[in-house]
Amino acid sequence: MKVLPIEQFGLGVTDRPKVLFSKVGIVGCGSIGQSLARMFSRQGIEVVFIELSDEKVQEAYLGIENDLNEMIDRWGVTESEKRAVLKRIHGSTNCEDLEGCDLVMEAVLSRVREESVDLRKKIFKNIEKYVAKDAIIATNSTTVVITELSNELQYKDRCVSLHFSTTAPESRTIEVVRGLHTSDIAYEKVIKFTKILASTVIPVEESPGLISVRLFVPLINEACDIYMEKVSSLENIDEVMKSSFGLALGPFEMADKIGLGKVVRWMDNLYNEFGDQKYKPSPVLKRLVRANKLGRKTGEGFYKYDSKGHRIRKKSNR
Repeated sequence: MKVLPIEQFGLGVTDRPKVLFSKVGIVGCGSIGQSLARMFSRQGIEVVFIELSDEKVQEAYLGIENDLNEMIDRWGVTESEKRAVLKRIHGSTNCEDLEGCDLVMEAVLSRVREESVDLRKKIFKNIEKYVAKDAIIATNSTTVVITELSNELQYKDRCVSLHFSTTAPESRTIEVVRGLHTSDIAYEKVIKFTKILASTVIPVEESPGLISVRLFVPLINEACDIYMEKVSSLENIDEVMKSSFGLALGPFEMADKIGLGKVVRWMDNLYNEFGDQKYKPSPVLKRLVRANKLGRKTGEGFYKYDSKGHRIRKKSNR
């Protein structure tokens, strides 16, 4: 009887083929990074996120756990699902832990455009040191184009822009942008990744603001103008947009959820890019940002919020 080693039949641990996108990385795990980590992990993907300090890592874990707790209360997520999601998410301060990632998403806090571009370029170069040459490097930025961010990389053909909407719970729409250097192979890989997430791909030509932000900015500015003219109250303006156009959140509610500081940065970047007055931040917005009333995360923006981010509604006189 001839005995053959089992490894020849591909059953050994070392011979198992690696599943594409079994591990992804996130650089910057603020509110956006936390949403992405949770979204990826819920699809069975191992996630490693990179932050600047151990304190930031713990803040990110806490933020993800709080989001999952809210999903248990509102969306029927179970405790066992929560534990499984958290088990697949690993935080680190060392970029070496990105090794083995099939895709790394940059999701750092955006700043003034010039500073933002320089910072993101440095992050892209640092990511490239630790990932394979065919790993996808992506940004979630909407107002900085991927061609500019990738133009100094050795393998710039694997870079794309992926914008995940975080304003709607578990949004299944992703704006996908290929830059001038992006290869067909990289783009096809990204499409496969979106299918893993059960998401709808919206192909977008490279343009600051893409579709979502370029439409949202004039909406919030016009809502501010209507409010300044005392045409109606914040609540009524939001209610008209929700009731008449089916929006889940009115423009002021949406701005508070996104964060007014981020909204103003979007506007500044678009105004600097296009020079169009429709992108110039409203005085109402700028006044709130200067007062550090940034929306849900600070407890007050256009509206007031409790410690869990729930809106505090005015008591009726009736």
